[in-house]
Amino acid sequence: MDVLIYLIPIALGLGGVALAAFLWALKTNQFDDLDGAAWRVLQDDDLPEDRRHK
Repeated sequence: MDVLIYLIPIALGLGGVALAAFLWALKTNQFDDLDGAAWRVLQDDDLPEDRRHK
């Protein structure tokens, strides 16, 4: 039971760090365009010049 004296503050500290990281991500607009990167992967690039004329 004495170990709880150490584990509870460590757990609260890690939770505070996670909350601070989440709030930083919200503040810096990290979650603005969630679908853009997923759709960009699926879009075709332009064909090279030599394959375009065949």
